[in-house]
Amino acid sequence: VEAFIKALYNFYKNLYYTFLELNPFTIVDGNQIVPLDTVARIDDTASFWMAKKWGEIEFPAPFGRELTPEEKYIKELDEKSGASLKLTILNPKGRVWTMVAGGGASVIYADTIVDLGYGKELANYGEYSGNPSTDETYEYAKTILDLMTREKDPRGKVLIIGGGIANFTDVAKTFQGIIKALRDYKDKLKEHNVKIYVRRGGPNYQEGLRQMRELGKEIGVPIEVYGPELHMTRIVRIALEGGEN
Repeated sequence: VEAFIKALYNFYKNLYYTFLELNPFTIVDGNQIVPLDTVARIDDTASFWMAKKWGEIEFPAPFGRELTPEEKYIKELDEKSGASLKLTILNPKGRVWTMVAGGGASVIYADTIVDLGYGKELANYGEYSGNPSTDETYEYAKTILDLMTREKDPRGKVLIIGGGIANFTDVAKTFQGIIKALRDYKDKLKEHNVKIYVRRGGPNYQEGLRQMRELGKEIGVPIEVYGPELHMTRIVRIALEGGEN
């Protein structure tokens, strides 16, 4: 029994199970353990590391909702990447869109938008983190911009490109993908009267913010840029209520 328990624990660890239960089991021929029923659970967070061992596993959408084509696309990118790329569409007709670096920051930004009374106008929830490549951030940003510019709002729209202070993510590098996507969508952004607010800190952030400022002049889209001197959530009030920094 001791050898079986040790082997079972190694099996549990090596395949990244979050839960594994053999209940009941029986012992036959004196020492052979045979499970009669098994319950196991895995977390799709480990899909990137476990792809070869798990094989083709399709995880159900949370709470029974169907994923949109865009959500599926970002999910597929996430599964193939060592970085984190997440996207949930809350209201495709919403006028407040976010592109946030970091899972914790994404929660704070969403909470602040709701606290200010704009919850029904919040269009999406998601985050990119883990030092994604330029191509990955380009695909992520392009997907959000495409969704954002499908339906007009007479009041115009707001895009908040936010985040905390990164520890190891090269801010300028990840901004390259976002900048490329913004260039591609410059005409649609102007057509939909989009205003962009950027707040970021971390490695190479000064260069990233400089490039964002220059981009605004280049493509003719209003882009307000702030660094870590501005409180992380202050940019939300500035974007939604026009407050002073």
